[in-house]
Amino acid sequence: MSRAQIAARFAGLLASVMLLVGGAAACGSNHSGSGSDPDSGAAAGPSATGKASPDAFPVTIAHKYGSTTLKAEPKRVVTVGLTDQDAVLALGKVPVGTTEWLGGYKGAIGPWAQDKLNGAAAPTVLKDTGTGPQMEKIAALRPDLILAVYSGLTKEQYQTLSKFAPVVAQPKEFNDYGVPWQQQTETIGKALGRPAEAASLVDGVEARFAAAKKAHPEFAGATAVMATPYEGTFVYGSQDVRSRLLSGLGLTLPKDLDKVIGDSFGANISKERTDLLDQGVAVWILPDTAGAVTKLHGDKLYGGLNVVKQGREVFIKESSDYGNAVSLSTVLSIPYVLDRLVPQVAAAVDGNPATKVEQPAS
Repeated sequence: MSRAQIAARFAGLLASVMLLVGGAAACGSNHSGSGSDPDSGAAAGPSATGKASPDAFPVTIAHKYGSTTLKAEPKRVVTVGLTDQDAVLALGKVPVGTTEWLGGYKGAIGPWAQDKLNGAAAPTVLKDTGTGPQMEKIAALRPDLILAVYSGLTKEQYQTLSKFAPVVAQPKEFNDYGVPWQQQTETIGKALGRPAEAASLVDGVEARFAAAKKAHPEFAGATAVMATPYEGTFVYGSQDVRSRLLSGLGLTLPKDLDKVIGDSFGANISKERTDLLDQGVAVWILPDTAGAVTKLHGDKLYGGLNVVKQGREVFIKESSDYGNAVSLSTVLSIPYVLDRLVPQVAAAVDGNPATKVEQPAS
């Protein structure tokens, strides 16, 4: 479906849903909003476990489609960004709606973040079916903030969502779905009125990376790449959260990686560029099907590379909790990932082909 068709589909919808969201601020690149109306009759959203800084508002946040100004602490947050819910939860607030990407978890909340619900009901789950956010369902949730930080939101989608509530879209300085987890957390912290808490969360996770690098100085001398066998071989670029896990550990990405991938978070590579996979360690996200590794090694070009012959591969099951946590790579999921990924990478780059790279127990 084209963007024009998407816009046409929702043209009639807007007239009716605006009756539900009559308190929403006017849309535009400068969009102001305030907290929800306690007398509106809407169902109460999950309560926050913390409070915004008293001087946090008003706050203006720049993004790909201009800037959004929030006048007061939002109470009913909907996350359109595919991983934004984790930062919201980490900052002590439970979204009223989340967008499901992978995992099939209740409320789209992974096991590494479940305790952050603090007994609150799981959020309503929205689905992105390939045509963009579910506008009707988002409007019905009566949000006073829509977060689309880790997203590929189009301008038309942004303008439509802005009729319901203030929208914080993806930052313009990165590719779509390319925002670093640090900036994602800090941006959401500003939107929720908790910038100091967000900075503290970032510092805590960065300390985990620093500790891993200190414990494994050999990482600094190794190259690494992250890939998956999607429609051939799909390699993740330097702006992708998965590749940022590797660079965060001190590993060096292939020098031609972004030149080959272009302006995207990742891309399929041709057979002629299989050399990109011959690194100090190749981390593969594989489907949970029998023989996935055998099939991978059966490729004559890849199977003959030193990274295979010398046992420098790490395999992660795509639909496992571990695999989901890697793909999300948020302020909450990264510690969960590092506990599993660091021992695997250490075994892969130790210089001994006989060292087995163990799969994590859970």
